[in-house]
Amino acid sequence: MRINRMLLLACCFGLGGCVPRIEVAAPKEPITINMNVKIEHEIHIRVDKDVEALLKDQNLF
Repeated sequence: MRINRMLLLACCFGLGGCVPRIEVAAPKEPITINMNVKIEHEIHIRVDKDVEALLKDQNLF
């Protein structure tokens, strides 16, 4: 009985040393992000003929 307890205690101490280690460290070189982006867009608006005539009469656009 005493040998079983000593064996169990030895196993617990042995497994206690197997703790996973997590390390967070900053990189040695700075992080660079190249943002060479070209954005082109076109907007097409279709309007009803009545609305188009109203806009032409009001000279809004």
